[in-house]
Order: sequence, then structure tokens, then C-alpha cells
Amino acid sequence: QVQFVESGGGLVQPGGSLRLSCVASGMIFSIYTMAWYRQGPGKQRELVATITSGGRTNYVDSVKGRFTISRGNARNTVYLQMNSLAPEDTAVYYCNTHPPTSWGQGTQVTVSS
Repeated sequence: QVQFVESGGGLVQPGGSLRLSCVASGMIFSIYTMAWYRQGPGKQRELVATITSGGRTNYVDSVKGRFTISRGNARNTVYLQMNSLAPEDTAVYYCNTHPPTSWGQGTQVTVSS
């Protein structure tokens, strides 16, 4: 059974940084395109960033230049470095394959002064 366990969220002031991590299990991690998604309050879940098995990355326009997705295949882990955070980045962040399979619990990111 595929599982994702996200961590690293928290409360941060505008302009601050956070690094999210996600450990995957029950899958051959290295062959999949991985992604981070987020769901803000009252909003639909949206795709934030993707990284292919070969390391090619893509981002939604709203996070380009601020967020960086990376992966560590030896540890079945995908990361999201988030810099220059803004209140509109407040959301529950989830990792998954792209396209997605089963969802984990996510990790809450709150950007507020």
C-alpha cells in the first residue's frame, strides 16, 4: 500500500522559510514523478510543483522563484524548500505522485505575523 508521510510545516512570519519533507513507502519511488500539492482554506487542492524521475522540475506560476522541489531517491524522500513565504501560501501541503494516488495527512503551513 502506497503511503506518504509529510512533515516540516508550522507557523512562520511573512518572508520566512520552511522546508517540507515527505517519505514515501509501498512503491518504487525512483521511477515516479513526484509532486507537492496544497489546499488553502476554502480553496480546491492545487498542484504546486513536480519533479520527474530524472530531476526535471516544474512549478505553478505563483511559487516560481520562491519554492524548490527536490528528491532523494535513496531515502524515498521528496522535499519542498519554501522561501519568501506569504500569507497566501497558507495551506495544508501534501506530497504524492503525479498524477496522484492515495493521500497522506499533509502538513499545515501557516504564514502570519
